[in-house]
Order: sequence, then structure tokens, then C-alpha cells
Amino acid sequence: MPGKRDNSGRGRRDLRVRVKTAKGRRLSSRNWLDRQLNDPYVARARDAGYRSRAAFKILELNDKYRFLVPGARVVDLGCAPGGWCQVAVPCVNALGKRPGPVGRVTGLDLQEVEPIMGAEIHRLDFLQDDADVQIKAWLGGQADVVMSDMAVASCGHKQTDHLRIVALCEAAAYFAFDVLDGNGTFVAKVLTGGTEGALQHILKQKFAKVANVKPSASRPDSSEKFVVATGFRG
Repeated sequence: MPGKRDNSGRGRRDLRVRVKTAKGRRLSSRNWLDRQLNDPYVARARDAGYRSRAAFKILELNDKYRFLVPGARVVDLGCAPGGWCQVAVPCVNALGKRPGPVGRVTGLDLQEVEPIMGAEIHRLDFLQDDADVQIKAWLGGQADVVMSDMAVASCGHKQTDHLRIVALCEAAAYFAFDVLDGNGTFVAKVLTGGTEGALQHILKQKFAKVANVKPSASRPDSSEKFVVATGFRG
């Protein structure tokens, strides 16, 4: 963001935050830190109390498609650090602070996640055989929304990374088929790269509508997009 012109007339000061402790850091680490320090969504997330900038992605998607509604039962796959759960809790009225239906938010992850008021966080691998049964027991029935911002650890090879995240998204979709109630919604991150066509085909068979969206909160240089599938046919 430009600063004010100083009295000497030398123009505007560059207020971009620079990484001053570069010694001992790899270039990739310095680039990541530089990007974090200068990302407006990181600052907005911090100011709003969200655990990650990804909260603004689900906020934008929900503003457009309205799937996080009061009374909805939500499953967040790979929920760490918890930003999506934080958004879902007030949207579905999980704390019962507003009149009307009270929803439920259940987050799953392979690692421990700090508690979030209004959400039930469990350490569970959704790929294990009985995960769908366990989820429905925690929810007290079927889910209305299954959402996933999961990603795989990058190996540095673009095509391999793409294949791995599409495979993860496909696994999340099949999990959603097992736990979603009729007319439910599936939201998941994928990477553009050409091999996600099979996933799109499957979703179009199972849902009334399938949209592909890149929220403004996604970084411009990122190949990520989000699939929003609504109207699960059950």
C-alpha cells in the first residue's frame, strides 16, 4: 500500500514488509514468509480472529450458494487449523444464540486441533472403513454439508501434486455420498490441471448442480479452485 509523499518530494515510501531475517532460510521459506507478511487476507483473518485466511474462501462460497444455514449438520474434513469450522458455527446456529433451528459442526483431522466453541473436533481418518458410521453417530443422523479444504503435502512436481489432490477430493466425494442427506451439499478444493474431469462427471451424476469457483481469497498464482455440488440426489 503506498504511503504519503514526504516533504523532500522523493515520492511515495514503499511500505511492503520485507523479510529481514533471511539468513539461514531457504528461498522457498523466505518467499512463503514474504507472501504471508504482505497478504491482506492474512491480516484480515488475524483481525477477525480466524485461524486461517481460508475462512474467507468458505465465507465467499457460502455467500453465493447459501449451504451453511441454521439447523444444518456440517462435516469439515481435514479441518485443521479450524478456520472453516469457525465460519460454520455461527452460520448454522450451532451455539443456539439465535431463534430457530440449531445446527451441528463436526470437524475431522489426522492431527490434534485446538477446541472451537460450538464445534465438535475429532481426530479421525475419514478413509477408515467405519468413518461414515462414526460420523453419523456423532451427528445423530445424516449430514447436510460435507466440506473439505484438504491438501496433500507438495512433492514439488506439479502433475503429481495435481493427481494426488484430485484423488483426495474423489475420496472425500465418495465419503460424502455415504453420509449426506438428500439435497445435501459437497464443497471441496481441487487443483486445475486436466485430470479432474472424472470427478466432475461423478458429481454431475450425484448432484443437481455442480459449480467450479475460484474465490477472490484464493491467491492469484494458485491453481486451486473449489467445486460446489448442491442438491444431492441420495
